[in-house]
Amino acid sequence: MAELTEKYGSGLDVETIVGDGGVFEVVVDGEKVYSKKETGQFPRYGEVPMAIDMKMVNQ
Repeated sequence: MAELTEKYGSGLDVETIVGDGGVFEVVVDGEKVYSKKETGQFPRYGEVPMAIDMKMVNQ
């Protein structure tokens, strides 16, 4: 979360949804940009902001 706030500022709307099974997904504007379940690993530092940036460029 701090990584995202650092890059995008405090205007970022972030929601944490508690679940089970170690699922970690990042969704931007209704589109999944990262899924731990699909990749099999927790994202490395910078990976989630990069995925967000790629989504914004491809809009």
